[in-house]
Amino acid sequence: MNNAVQVISFSHLAFAFIPVLVALAILLQWRLPIKNGLYALSRMLIQLLLIGYFLSYIFESHSAGIVVGVLLIMVIASSWIALGAVPDQRWKMYKYALAAVILGGGFTLFIMSVGVLGLDPWYNPQYMVPLAGMAFANAMNSVSLSAERLHAEMRRGEDYLIARRIALKASLIPIINALFAVGLVSLPGMMTGQILSGVSPFIAVRYQIMIMCMMFGSSVISAAFFLSLIKPLMSTKPVMLNKN
Repeated sequence: MNNAVQVISFSHLAFAFIPVLVALAILLQWRLPIKNGLYALSRMLIQLLLIGYFLSYIFESHSAGIVVGVLLIMVIASSWIALGAVPDQRWKMYKYALAAVILGGGFTLFIMSVGVLGLDPWYNPQYMVPLAGMAFANAMNSVSLSAERLHAEMRRGEDYLIARRIALKASLIPIINALFAVGLVSLPGMMTGQILSGVSPFIAVRYQIMIMCMMFGSSVISAAFFLSLIKPLMSTKPVMLNKN
């Protein structure tokens, strides 16, 4: 099997924006705003180009302090972004979201890096940073969906325990769909990347099983922990049910 990764030139990369232009044209045709789409695409380009240079530096540094600093930034940022669905409650819920992301994402990351991979050193940036990104991003999405759904159910006057159960169930829809689809509908990013780089599909499958277990665990643990932690806020409905 050829282990050489095909390098994408910038001129060829430009072709990737053809579907983007078509999508923007559809939005304009349907008289929908494209401002958010353009802003998101611009941020994506800037962030990925910057992270490309930054990751090269991290991988070459082999510094535990730098890796820990990157993990802290990931946790802080993902916890804040997770509460974008409930902006009026962001500051009140932030400490709970932070704790939930640390517990759910951090616990699963520890199990995978130490128990499954046995990283040596434990902070090996080439493995730790990408795995942490997946663990914390998945925890973030789960907390975000559960917060939005709980907020909506409580506004409808639902009992907290019932609303909590509904919110947890709703937050798991993406990961449950991903578990059903993997291997049948989709080949996830890590598995696809490894296969494209020449890794045996049998090895890539083992890594993907690890990733899917990490994603499911971080989703359930983070959402459940978050929904349990914010119970005190639910006892004061006028605060939680702030009308805009």
